[in-house]
Amino acid sequence: VSNGVQISQFPTDDESVAEVNGPMNAHLPFAVTGSTEELKIGNKMMKARQYPWGTVQVENEAHCDFVKLREMLIHVNMEDLHKQAHTRHCELYQQCKLEEMGFKDTHPDSKPFTLQETYEAKRNEFLGELQKKEETMRQMFVQCVKGKEAELKEVEKELHKKFDCLKKLEDKKSSLDDEVNVFKQRKTAGELLQSQAQQAGGLQTLKRDKESKNVLGWM
Repeated sequence: VSNGVQISQFPTDDESVAEVNGPMNAHLPFAVTGSTEELKIGNKMMKARQYPWGTVQVENEAHCDFVKLREMLIHVNMEDLHKQAHTRHCELYQQCKLEEMGFKDTHPDSKPFTLQETYEAKRNEFLGELQKKEETMRQMFVQCVKGKEAELKEVEKELHKKFDCLKKLEDKKSSLDDEVNVFKQRKTAGELLQSQAQQAGGLQTLKRDKESKNVLGWM
């Protein structure tokens, strides 16, 4: 670690690469310059980076350590690079992403446990929350149904009241119609009797007038 920056070291535990990696570790950290442009230097085209104060040749070991880095990573330590990337960096990245999603590698009491245990704990937590939400929604649905049932009962009650009121009005109308019919019948009968009485009275008057004339004629 230098100035708070951790510098990776090439492995020296493997005898096949230890002779190369040991001396190279002494050169760390490397000073690397890269470029995608080719500049004409002398009679050759070379990858280089142009600065106001001069030109840095990428593959010139007197200018930078690009050649050393390429040799160490590609030709000497490719297998170790692949292993380190898989076992350390990828797992660290996965761990960070899982922690962002809420998964932790330790219990609240700081006891270590496996990712499977973490998954099961998170799954149980999720299922518990899901069950609570389902129960809440079920209770809301039941309350809504009860409210609608109460409204329907109230509407049904009002309809029964209106029906009873209409039934009473129909009965009263029928009774009034019967009374009107009886009244009409009585009126017709009374008018008939009155007409007959008037006719009978007129006949008696004619008879008396005739008798009076007969009496006067005899005199």
